[in-house]
Amino acid sequence: MKRLLLGTLMLGATLSLSAQKEATLTVQADKGTDIIPKEIYGQFAEHLGSCIYGGIWVGENSDIPNIKGYRTDVFNALKALQVPVMRWPGGCFADEYHWMDGIGPRDQRPKMVNNNWGGTVEDNSFGTHEFLNLCEMLGCEPYVSGNVGSGTVEELAKWVEYMTSEGDSPMANLRRKNGRDKAWKVKYLGVGNESWGCGGSMYPEYYSDLYRRYATYCRNYDGNQLFKVASGASDYDYKWTRVLMERAGSMMNGISLHYYTVTGWVGSKGSATQFTPDDYYWTMGKCREIEDVLKKHIAIMDELDPKNNVALLLDEWGTWWDVEPNTIPGHLFQQNTLRDAFVASLSLDIFHKYTRRLKMCNIAQVVNVLQSMILTDGPRMVLTPTYHVFRMYKVHQDATYLPVDIQCDTMQVRDNRTLPLVSATASKDKNGKIHLSISNIDTENARELTIRLNGAQAKGVTGEILTATHINDYNSFDKPETVVPRPFKDARIRKGVLTLTMPAKSIVTLELQ
Repeated sequence: MKRLLLGTLMLGATLSLSAQKEATLTVQADKGTDIIPKEIYGQFAEHLGSCIYGGIWVGENSDIPNIKGYRTDVFNALKALQVPVMRWPGGCFADEYHWMDGIGPRDQRPKMVNNNWGGTVEDNSFGTHEFLNLCEMLGCEPYVSGNVGSGTVEELAKWVEYMTSEGDSPMANLRRKNGRDKAWKVKYLGVGNESWGCGGSMYPEYYSDLYRRYATYCRNYDGNQLFKVASGASDYDYKWTRVLMERAGSMMNGISLHYYTVTGWVGSKGSATQFTPDDYYWTMGKCREIEDVLKKHIAIMDELDPKNNVALLLDEWGTWWDVEPNTIPGHLFQQNTLRDAFVASLSLDIFHKYTRRLKMCNIAQVVNVLQSMILTDGPRMVLTPTYHVFRMYKVHQDATYLPVDIQCDTMQVRDNRTLPLVSATASKDKNGKIHLSISNIDTENARELTIRLNGAQAKGVTGEILTATHINDYNSFDKPETVVPRPFKDARIRKGVLTLTMPAKSIVTLELQ
């Protein structure tokens, strides 16, 4: 693929290190109380483009190596990522999905047209059994999104029974007839998706009452305890959160929120690979704005739910660019550059700070769609820069969050946002090891960092770094290792103080012993 080689983007390592600035970090190692739920690192798989077919699923008879129909290369990559939870079947697709079309012999399942995403014919060969079996094999929790927009209460109630009942009941027996004797454990149930838009174009008052009705009939069977999630707001729609909390909060376990780093919903969203430095810094400012959005939604929830009974789930987030040239517009296939890796790292840094209320995040999406972990093309597969951030950051899963105070320079970016040029997060795992992830956002200047640990001492340090020659570099099928982590050896500890020089546009994760 041709990329735009703007002179201002051609910043090699030598040039990046020619200018150097300073920043100071203080890790409060003795003040950590909240645990970073592993579900913050959740994934999202929708029947959209080639996310499922050709991405996750190829079928047992495919020439592409597979494990019971799941691509071997993709499965192994997801296993290495320690995926904690996966959301399915959508997205907008969920509110047109009728689950009974996706059970029984695959060659007898009815086809449908995926009206939301490119008019693709869906053959339903990947359905309830295929998804829940995949989650079992990966060791992750399934998060099933139910059809409220075009479905019925009875349909969703029967789906829950089919998946989770061990009894001598019609749906449990139908499941057994289809080859699965033992019920699955299904914890997370989404009651609709984007009910304000593609999920039914509803008003919050109407959806609140509808949610109460659906939630009533989605029952707990045989020890399976559902965590029921209401279809929450988009971005800055604080009224939606308030109305739902007021009218249905007592019947919720969680409420969702969607936030995309996108330039606009009408017309061009911009290229994933051809962008200016101004575009890059705007993207960093836009993705960091999620912090203000989280604060405002959480403030409403704190007011109406002071006992913190209802969790906030950011179950769609990530970048959204124009599709790649010569691909189907409705399939949302986009490349993934070092810029996207920074969106991932900055976003995760923010999410860690709000886990008192924020209990799950699901990046959109896992394979071949939007800000994906993995891209495939026939038999070929490549890991994206975002994948590598998730892999470097997995050390923070289920660890104790440690506050980090950062003193660094800032810059003003488009749309009047102030952007700090250093971001960081820290945690302490169950074995007492401290992990520190740091991003130097600056495309031109290295940073000399001084890091102090309050309440802890470190004697040794190891690390990894993710960077590239250009901010718009990406991993292609022909060059899959353009943006990959390398060992980082430029960190030093002297008299209890950690110092390191971070190259421009780099992300580092350190382990302190």
